[in-house]
Amino acid sequence: MRIDLHTHSAVSDGTDSPTRLVMKAASAGLAVVGLTDHDTFDGLAEAQAAGARFGVRVLPGVEISCNQDGHEVHLLGYGCRTDAPDLLAELARLRNSRSGRLLRMVQALNKAGIDITTDDVHAVASSASSLGRPHVADAMIAEGYVADRDEAFRDWLDVGRPGFVRRYSCDLATGVDLIHRSGGAAVLAHPWARGADAVLTPERIAALVRDHQLDGLEVDHQDHTAAQRAMLFDLGGRLGLVRTGSSDYHGTGKTNHELGCNTTRETAHRELCTRIQLRGGALRR
Repeated sequence: MRIDLHTHSAVSDGTDSPTRLVMKAASAGLAVVGLTDHDTFDGLAEAQAAGARFGVRVLPGVEISCNQDGHEVHLLGYGCRTDAPDLLAELARLRNSRSGRLLRMVQALNKAGIDITTDDVHAVASSASSLGRPHVADAMIAEGYVADRDEAFRDWLDVGRPGFVRRYSCDLATGVDLIHRSGGAAVLAHPWARGADAVLTPERIAALVRDHQLDGLEVDHQDHTAAQRAMLFDLGGRLGLVRTGSSDYHGTGKTNHELGCNTTRETAHRELCTRIQLRGGALRR
């Protein structure tokens, strides 16, 4: 059984609709796919309906924007009840922060010579309910300023670049607690990618397990080296964590992250589902 537990649709910063994503998952031979759009549950109902048609089990998820010691980190929540008021309020706050910084990002880019507007960003974002830097990148691509999202981030949108603007993110430990209170399982997304290993040290991860019952680590990810994967797998084993693997698929929005390029073991998937059921979470939206 092939299982990919971290994907994104056009509801956030992916490029496929939830239905098309599930169709592609079926074509890629995946039996289970986790839809984990950024800070929103909005694509889950469509994805699960598509899963019923195409024979793919869709594990409901969300990727929450968090911070640890001022560094942005991401947290995957699986099986959360989508009517949990505290979690819904936090996700709304995160989405509002995303939307609120768009004007400031556009103004910063305008000052640097990139002539785009917030209307341009909304046009390329289409029906996305969770807006982010990738949509600004898409507006820059549409206007011919950059060739792809990678170039946009490298030269304009990443930390320290002319168009970068900080936004609100949830305290990491608070995020774990919110996921648990909604019945879900909390897994650190790509914990040692893009410099996050500086703050997500083995000691910090162990503290999250001890004090907040963190459930898992995403070990196999394209942004982890072979050495990092081996160390995270061993660390997760010592701490009793569920160890997952996934593509972090974004459609054409991210290269080298094709569906199923990394997968989760069946035993790990079963353990996640068991934890969700024991907490009273939801395996369907």
